[in-house]
Amino acid sequence: MRVLLVAALLLVGSGQAPATAAGTYELLFRSTALKGLEAVPAGSEAGQSTVVYDRLVSGAADGQMDGSFSIGLKVKADDKVTMTLYQGTRSRGLGEYPASVGNPVIMYFLESVLADIAAQSGGSPFYMRNRIKEALLEDAQVVPVTRQYRNRDVAAQEVMIRPFLKDKARARMGRFSELALTVTVSEEIPGWYYSLVATVPAAAGASEVGYSHAITLDGKGEGKP
Repeated sequence: MRVLLVAALLLVGSGQAPATAAGTYELLFRSTALKGLEAVPAGSEAGQSTVVYDRLVSGAADGQMDGSFSIGLKVKADDKVTMTLYQGTRSRGLGEYPASVGNPVIMYFLESVLADIAAQSGGSPFYMRNRIKEALLEDAQVVPVTRQYRNRDVAAQEVMIRPFLKDKARARMGRFSELALTVTVSEEIPGWYYSLVATVPAAAGASEVGYSHAITLDGKGEGKP
């Protein structure tokens, strides 16, 4: 899972408008995403987080990761940020990263989606990873939107990536060729990301549901998960 994370760390108007390749990457991997967030004081309660996200997955390959989770990001005084996955009373560390390179939740999101669709489709995770990495460095459509945070409307931007839309192997990928990655960002949102959503439709006439993986900023945006 760390391969795409490391690669991402190293690459550090009105109406509907295209973003240049550089603009797309800057929107998705903003190096200053955690700027201005206060560090959690040393010795504070173990579960205390700086920013909390709700994570909801449905239609995963084996169903084990289906359900509702929380992700807590703790910014520390030593310019490090830790990421923890919570489900009920259980928790699992997701790593520690330099806070100066940005918010690692997007890298966790991309790797989780990659693992899910590779397992379901039976395709090569290496091939899919490369296509996603290429899509992150291409032009994208960016739509200005409004989102509600703390009972007020905030201006945001919605970026959609379709990594397999023009892929040469699209015909063999079935419904997974329709993967859409939609990331909503805003200067007014702590941590930069309002939501990160991946969707794959269900196969036509099939009984299984489509795949959905959504990570959304908690309504309070801070505190315990």
